Amino acid sequence: MMEYHNSRPARILGPCREILTRESLPPADTTRWVASRKAQVVAAVESGLMTIEEVMQRYRLSLEEFYSWQRAMDRAGVYGLRVAWSQQDRASRRRTRESVSIRLRELVTT
Repeated sequence: MMEYHNSRPARILGPCREILTRESLPPADTTRWVASRKAQVVAAVESGLMTIEEVMQRYRLSLEEFYSWQRAMDRAGVYGLRVAWSQQDRASRRRTRESVSIRLRELVTT
């Protein structure tokens, strides 16, 4: 008979090279989400320390919010999780879209 064991890691190396366990993750009642805490939660899910469902329940996050953290971290690392960076990134993408729209209109009208 086969025995199955929990294949989740007991600890992982966090985004800032710190050892993370389920107990060392941000507390469940966290209300101030600084970039380093967001990064720890994303790393915990990506490494299998916690599931997305567990994170959503523990921290009362929406799937969309978690995925936005994950995308920001993929794009720019821990720095990408800072609110100021995300605002700058949104503004930059908006300007790019606007300039593309203007160029397309110019091409269509000529």
